[in-house]
Amino acid sequence: MAGAKNHDYHILPPSPWPILCAFSALAVAAGLILFMHGHALGNWLLPIGFAVLIYFMFSWWGDVVKEAHAGDHTPVVQLHLRYGMILFIASEVMFFVGWFWAFFDASLFPKAVEAVGGVWPPKGIAPLDPFQFPLLNTLILLCSGTTVTWAHHALIHGDRRGLKQGLWCTILLGLLFSAIQAWEYIHAPFAFKGNIFGATFFMATGFHGFHVIVGTLFLAVCQYRAYQGEFTPRQHFGFEAAAWYWHFVDVVWLFLFLSIYVWGGWGATYAG
Repeated sequence: MAGAKNHDYHILPPSPWPILCAFSALAVAAGLILFMHGHALGNWLLPIGFAVLIYFMFSWWGDVVKEAHAGDHTPVVQLHLRYGMILFIASEVMFFVGWFWAFFDASLFPKAVEAVGGVWPPKGIAPLDPFQFPLLNTLILLCSGTTVTWAHHALIHGDRRGLKQGLWCTILLGLLFSAIQAWEYIHAPFAFKGNIFGATFFMATGFHGFHVIVGTLFLAVCQYRAYQGEFTPRQHFGFEAAAWYWHFVDVVWLFLFLSIYVWGGWGATYAG
């Protein structure tokens, strides 16, 4: 039959969402820059651009979900979706490499950085005790990695109740982690500006905290879809991508905890 599909690939129809997401992301970036420079235009461009971006993203991903329900996500397409997620996580790894690089450049060679003062941590800086809230948050994320794996195995074996329970536990643990880190930031004995220790600390841990929030939202959407019965043991890439992302967040935190919290404050007097 002429025009009949005789391959396992999905030929995407024209979509407005990529270009619309690109322009809305540009509006967010411009609004953020104007906001940080105190320009009045940034006060309304940033929230409007962000709201429009979220709407376009949900519309785009909604089309992807519809394609899955229509049977367009064949095993070959699912494999390529997994390749895409792997490449995305790899790009995120390199993103964090930059922040680790900045931290180790200053901490390993303090005499080469004039702002450090020849010692690490810099004089006058009292780092956080890693074996208090940071250790608690480490245990929380490790437990959340276990619960998301529980949810994944439950889904594979057709246990929908276990899937929902595992997701609820993971989401709540993610929220608890974010709450503890917010408390830690509010009571931190050093500021973001004025010293390289605070700058590298807040940039590395702050971007990780942002990823935890994004991962929590990702899992919350998966929970909604689980209640809608959209995942099956054979087709659940949306959940699988969220689980991979969450494990990536866990691993990054382990490196942050060991390097920035434990090693970065070794030998110093911790804040009370």
